[in-house]
Formats: sequence, structure tokens, C-alpha cells
Amino acid sequence: MHMSLRPLLSVTLGDTSLLTTPPLLLSSWDACSVNNLSSARKALNHQRYPVGLLLLNNSRDADAIDVDALLEAHQSTQWVGVFPAEIIKLPVYRALIVQHLFDFHTWPIDPFRLNHTLGHAYGYAELSGSPDITISAKRDMELVGQSEAIQQLRRQINKVAQANAPVLIWGESGSGKELTAHAIHNHSKRAHGPFIAVNCGAIPASLIQSELFGYERGAFTGAAKEKRGLIESAAGGTLFLDEIGDLPLELQTNLLRFLQERTINRIGSSNSIEVDVRVIAASHVRLEDAVKSGLFREDLLYRLNVLPLTVPALRERKEDLELLARHFFKVFSHDKNPRLTGFSNRAMLAIKAHDWPGNVRELINRIRRALVMSEGRLITPEDLDLQMQTGLRNGEALEEARIRAERDAIHVCLQGSGSNVTRAARDLGVSRMTLYRLMEKHGISP
Repeated sequence: MHMSLRPLLSVTLGDTSLLTTPPLLLSSWDACSVNNLSSARKALNHQRYPVGLLLLNNSRDADAIDVDALLEAHQSTQWVGVFPAEIIKLPVYRALIVQHLFDFHTWPIDPFRLNHTLGHAYGYAELSGSPDITISAKRDMELVGQSEAIQQLRRQINKVAQANAPVLIWGESGSGKELTAHAIHNHSKRAHGPFIAVNCGAIPASLIQSELFGYERGAFTGAAKEKRGLIESAAGGTLFLDEIGDLPLELQTNLLRFLQERTINRIGSSNSIEVDVRVIAASHVRLEDAVKSGLFREDLLYRLNVLPLTVPALRERKEDLELLARHFFKVFSHDKNPRLTGFSNRAMLAIKAHDWPGNVRELINRIRRALVMSEGRLITPEDLDLQMQTGLRNGEALEEARIRAERDAIHVCLQGSGSNVTRAARDLGVSRMTLYRLMEKHGISP
């Protein structure tokens, strides 16, 4: 394939003798031509096509429901349709065009106009697809981000995973402590063993001992048969104790004994059971403070805190916000309005201005809500239930706040437009010359 040719998937549905890819297109595109939906799916699963050309005639073979399913499954491809005029009068095809197509034409084909449309679709695909390039290659960790804080966490995970000692993870609620624990497990020699997660604050104090250590038949009323505890269930793998600070003091003693002796006793049994398991604990409170308050055993803290890790709060890695937002937009896209294509510049400004006290969990929840509630093509701050921040930073004068907001808005709009000054000016509601003057004022290059 010549490097200058752009990949294009041409899908012809109907009488293939009537519907052929126009010769003019073949000179400027590396066209893969198929004549049924099954072949189209195979081609799209095999490689990425930024642009798809959908050619339909009056044939009943071109079933709108099946076509809709194909386009829904491959939304990253910018689709251009060519239809008979009478087909687009049908409601099902009108909905298909509005929800899924970049543009459409009617027969007969005007090759020059169609080629121009496809070129525009290709440029749009490259712009909208560019953020994916920056997603970390460390996909197996599922820790999305390029900030120094998240890269340092990845490096620490790789080191910690090679050891077998206990790990204590600290991080604010919603920051990704369990995801970090999973990454440690998946990169360790125990990766093929079980990963058992226990939220110590979610299990009633009266049940947590039997849940962790198990019990023998007849140990108490209702114990009709013996039961393995969660520690035994994690044998050969990893036991993740989330919110370890909520563990009752009497259970802390039993856990300490297990960490020291690597054995447990089921409730109602005097026999010791040896268990090979790695313990990873996590807390959103500083356990040193809990020790001072008498709520956590100091000797247990020392046992757990062999390999400490800190998960950064989202506000400490704000450079990852756009990447994370687009990542979760794709992850939960099955819930979205089909017409929704991404975030408005105003929404991205609001995301970057928010402090995210609920961390990544809050970001996920707001994006999932927006995917369902948004009625337009782009998510707005209102869809995210975020207000544009106009407050002053500590010690910041009004003029300084205005200059900062102006500079941030220019940066976001230029980034969102792929450094296209004309489009950024349109998004900002100013002329190109005004935007150029503002860019010079703030020292911003396109």
C-alpha cells in the first residue's frame, strides 16, 4: 500500500452490479470493498478504518436494523452514506442517518463532491481519534494516565509485585486503591491464583470473623455445615482487605496472628490450617492516627506496612483529566444517546476546573450520568452537573482570575480543535484575528 493512500472501507449492500465504488475514489484511497455486513464486520475487526462508505439501493437486503447495529458497534469510524432519495423518506433510515452518519448523499453519485465529503470525514476522524494515542501502553494495569504521579505509581507497582511481603495502600476514597491492588496481583507470581477482595467496613462486625476465618459444622446456631473463610479461599493468591481501619480490634488480633504464623483456626475448631496467601490492605484514613486514637493496633500496622504505596488523588494529576474523561466515555458508551459524540469545550473546561473530592469514582459517576441525560451531540457542563468555576484562587485578584480563565479557555479550545485556529475561534465566539491577538497576548502557539 502506498503510504499516501488513506484507508477506506466501502460497504455495498444490494445489487453489486449497480453499486460500485466510483473510480475517482480509488486513486486517493486504499479502499477495501465488501458487499455484505458479515464481511464488513470482519474487516472492521481486523483493522481500524477511519472512514466508511455505505452504498445502498432499493434492495431488501439492505436491512436498516442490521445496518444500524453495524454502525453502532463501530462508532469510531466516520460513516458517509449514499442512498436512493426514496429510502431516506422512511423514518427508520432517517433515524439511522441522524444518529450514525457523518454525512450522506443521494444517487446518482457526484464523485467530486463525495470525495470532498470523505476527505472531510477522514480529517474529522483523525482529530477525534487523536486522544487515543496518548493512552498509556500499560493497559494491563488499567491505570489510565500520563501524569508523573501515575507513572510513578506504575513503577512502584512493578517493584512491589515481585515481592511477597504485605502491602499497605493509602489513598482517598474513590482514588483507585482496589485497582492498584489488582495491578499488584496481576503482575506478581500469584497472578494465576485467586484475588479475593474484602471490604472490612461493609461486613457486620458479628459476621466478619466467620467470613474471614470460616467455621466448622455446629460451631454456632445455623452452622449446618462447615464453611471455608475468605482467607482460605484466597490460598495461592491475594487477599485484599479494603478499609482495614474499620476492622474491629478483636479481629485485628486474629489477623495479626495469621500474618505472624501463616495459619488460621476456623470458628469451632482447635486445628490450625496453614494458608499461603499474600495480604494487601488499603485505607482512606491514616492508620498512624488510628493507632494514636486507640482504634488500630500498632503491631498490626507494622506488619502490614512493609511495602507502603500511596494512590494520588485526582486533583494531584489534573493533566490526566481529559484522557480519563474520554476513556470512561468509551467504556460506558453502551449507555449513551447514539447521537452523542463527545465533550463540548465548556464541559472539558468545567471538568478541569472541578476539584474532584470524590476522585475517579466521582468522575465515572458524572460521566455515566451525562451519557444518559445528554440530549445533544456534545456533553455540556450541565449534563455533568458541574458549574463553570468563576471563583478566585487564594490571594488572586479579579484581573488575574480573568486572565487565567481566558488563557485556560484558549488552551482547551485549541486542544479540542486539533490546533485548528478557525474552529477554536468559532467555539470561543470570536473572530480569527481576535483569537490570534489573544494567543499573542498569552504567549500561546497554535
